[in-house]
Amino acid sequence: MTGLREVKKQLRPGMAYRRSDLQQWSNAVDRHIRQLQNDGTLRKLSMGLYYRPKQTVFGEVPVDDKTLVQAFLKDHRFLLTSPNAYNSLGVGTTQLYNKTVVYNHKRHGKFKLGERTFDFRKKAFFPLKPFPEFLLVDLVNNIKELAEDEELVLSHVKEKAHSMDKIKLARAIREYGGARAQKIFETSSVNNAKVTA
Repeated sequence: MTGLREVKKQLRPGMAYRRSDLQQWSNAVDRHIRQLQNDGTLRKLSMGLYYRPKQTVFGEVPVDDKTLVQAFLKDHRFLLTSPNAYNSLGVGTTQLYNKTVVYNHKRHGKFKLGERTFDFRKKAFFPLKPFPEFLLVDLVNNIKELAEDEELVLSHVKEKAHSMDKIKLARAIREYGGARAQKIFETSSVNNAKVTA
């Protein structure tokens, strides 16, 4: 356990910390947090979550989403995504959404962290990096949330499915598809492709 000066030495610019992280370095964590906030070393993001601002020649840089979410969840196993990612598939989605979705194993609900609101969705399975076949299945899972014409997009989805890697798509359907996605793809030959472990 250490005093305020030693706590400051542990805090890296641009990093987010939970109260429990700071407790390991402090012999009076709540008092030290107040002092660190007062002198600008720490900024409060939400209850029990703080970050140390990073300064550049252009001014203060906000904490990046990945660092923020990892500190909030106390877990590196999550996927940051957005409905905007569907636009890369070429299936007729063109809207832009101010929404960040976090697939994870721990939390569910909308949480405001700093100036940003994140839509946390607790799921058993998700990739740590998005790939086209996953995005196509995820789009179908979430089609009701989109502003586009549902039937038109789904017709494009079915066309797109036939041009994708059949094995990868079949695996994505099996591992990440909800009941709706399973039904949409069930008549397609991709759902009958052999899936190897």
